[in-house]
Amino acid sequence: MCLAVPGQVLEIEERDGTRFARVDFGGVTKEVCLEYVPDLQVGEYTIVHVGFALQRLDEESALETLELFRQLGELNAEFGDHWGMAADQAGLPRPDLEPGRGDAPTHEGAEQ
Repeated sequence: MCLAVPGQVLEIEERDGTRFARVDFGGVTKEVCLEYVPDLQVGEYTIVHVGFALQRLDEESALETLELFRQLGELNAEFGDHWGMAADQAGLPRPDLEPGRGDAPTHEGAEQ
């Protein structure tokens, strides 16, 4: 499922005339396009869907919504640790994530 999730703008940069932001979704950060909300500023909250900021949101509403999503497990479903969730479902220990490799797992003792 793809949700529209609230997040806080941490930093903004412009590339080739398009504004992008690094947005924090309750501990997970993603790059987001700001073309639909061009006046959004660092520190403000926005609702994001499929990588695009759609509208500005007040902090109270954003934090309340993030907490509800967290309680429902939707943040993990949307952004979560897919390797860890698969290990949990299989009854296996969670793999360590190799720094700099995104979500590629590593296992102790495995040759790399």
